[in-house]
Amino acid sequence: MPDSKTLRYPNARHLHQLYGGSEANLTRVEQTLGVRLTTRDDWLKLEGPAEAVTRAEEFFTLLNSGRTQGLAVRTPDFVRLLDLYALDGGVSLRALVHEPLVIATQRKSIVPKTLGQKLYLQAIQKNPVVFGIGPAGTGKTYLAMAAAISALLKNQVQRIVLTRPAVEAGEALGFLPGDLREKILPYLRPLYDALHDMLAPEDVATLSEKGVIEIAPLAYMRGRTLANAYIILDEAQNTSHEQMMMFLTRLGDDSRMIVTGDITQIDLPRNKTSGLVQAPRILRNIPGIEFHHFTASDVVRHPLVQKIIEAYEQARSAEPIGPT
Repeated sequence: MPDSKTLRYPNARHLHQLYGGSEANLTRVEQTLGVRLTTRDDWLKLEGPAEAVTRAEEFFTLLNSGRTQGLAVRTPDFVRLLDLYALDGGVSLRALVHEPLVIATQRKSIVPKTLGQKLYLQAIQKNPVVFGIGPAGTGKTYLAMAAAISALLKNQVQRIVLTRPAVEAGEALGFLPGDLREKILPYLRPLYDALHDMLAPEDVATLSEKGVIEIAPLAYMRGRTLANAYIILDEAQNTSHEQMMMFLTRLGDDSRMIVTGDITQIDLPRNKTSGLVQAPRILRNIPGIEFHHFTASDVVRHPLVQKIIEAYEQARSAEPIGPT
């Protein structure tokens, strides 16, 4: 005989937030967890075998706990969390929800949406130097920026330095039209976008003018020692061995460094080895340096992005399709 359970919520809006307001998402739950769902107003009824009802109840309970911590459940997030729950019986989702980790910035509080993101943030909190390596859409740079801004707002550091290689790691800025700002802006735009997502525009402008937030090409880091700062190197797969060593040796007292990149998107000439590829081998045994590797399951963009990454990974393992 089928079992049933009715979950009640404060209001209909509260319930809709759990599944992104999409009936298709409830259909996905039915297909994935083997239950029948009925919803109206502020309640959700679960029907089916007792074990399936229990699992579905736990899934929605975990979603609700995540929602109270600031997890905004859009359809891509819902699909990803449902797949995660089905994959390991809820182990990862429980770990994600029961040990909350929230990064507060001026405009929003940021909550890791995958277990990989959470482990990455924990590594950032514990180590002076962290490498975030993995495919596009995993939040490597965004979470690093959030950690840096949060530290600045708490007066844990005095400034933030953001850098990335420009023009396919060659940094041949002189061949581009315009002044220095116009030349480097296209390459640094993603960093500005993240800043404006977490700080008020006027504060970004003021802090930039005062030098509290500095955004510059990697070439401009040479010869400096950066103390009491949060330093982020983005697109690090396009650094040479020499550039990576130069950057890492800029670390000064009371500073932290985060290096992010995707080793499947290297733009260096074929005869040059990426500094990001070499770094894990050279630095792996040094205390205080941690390497965090993201996978396709950590992608937090459109669900298709995850499938695209997986398809390319399979093709790459079968036969090289480009420079590595």
